[in-house]
Amino acid sequence: MNEAAAIRALAALAQEVRLRAFRTLVAAGPEGLTPSAISEQLGIAPNTLSFHLKELAHADLVSQERQGRNLVYRASYQTVDALMAYMTENCCQGAPCPASLATAACCAPAPANAAEPKPTMNHTPAPLNVLFLCTHNSARSILAEALLNDMGQGRFQAFSAGSSPRGNQQPHPLGLRVLQNAGISIEGLRSKSWDEFAAPGAPRMDLVITVCDNAAGEVCPVWPGHPATAHWGYADPSEGDGTEAQKLEAFRRTLHAMKRRLELLISLPGDKLAKAALQASARQLAAR
Repeated sequence: MNEAAAIRALAALAQEVRLRAFRTLVAAGPEGLTPSAISEQLGIAPNTLSFHLKELAHADLVSQERQGRNLVYRASYQTVDALMAYMTENCCQGAPCPASLATAACCAPAPANAAEPKPTMNHTPAPLNVLFLCTHNSARSILAEALLNDMGQGRFQAFSAGSSPRGNQQPHPLGLRVLQNAGISIEGLRSKSWDEFAAPGAPRMDLVITVCDNAAGEVCPVWPGHPATAHWGYADPSEGDGTEAQKLEAFRRTLHAMKRRLELLISLPGDKLAKAALQASARQLAAR
């Protein structure tokens, strides 16, 4: 999370109705709530609540999904986690803090005569490597790579590639713009061939996800370690004869659709992300 995204989230929560609505959604958990249910719990007029939910959604603090005739809102825990990580980035002089900061003792300056702390051995699980594939690696796979690296909090490491990138292919400028508008870093994003990830010495992939119909029907390289595979199809936001504004909106909708699915992926319990279960878990999310 960058400074602009942090300010946007804090500003959205710095209002009584929005703070109460967000806390209500957190309490509701992954099932979420309809606007009418939130309105009833908080005693707030529906039209007033609608305005505040839009403000929370604009700050990526809540997501919405249509279920039949109803909209269901859910708290975006990843945004709050990213906000807390940003706010405490320099806590404890960069060292990992204890699980509880109730007394803030870890952030207090050490006495001048304090002994040097003994080094400890902390085992940090290796991140799950995920490769997103499409044909040209210019739009959907780029969005997915940037999103998961932003949301994964070190538990996931995302990459992207194309089966047939064009000569001098670059990420689509509207895709980069919509990422920046969402406060997501575009540093290091580039279009590349999937051959890079089939070469000796390339990162070993745990999960390969195709995000366009063309890539799903093509013959993939032999991936080292035989990773889990899944197909999450998305329409190409760069296709069609629409105006630039219409295409930018298409990119924004694609970004939010990917974000909802990735939120489900990163919230899976450890046993669902284990090698034996990973493929089934990823493929089940394709229907969500």
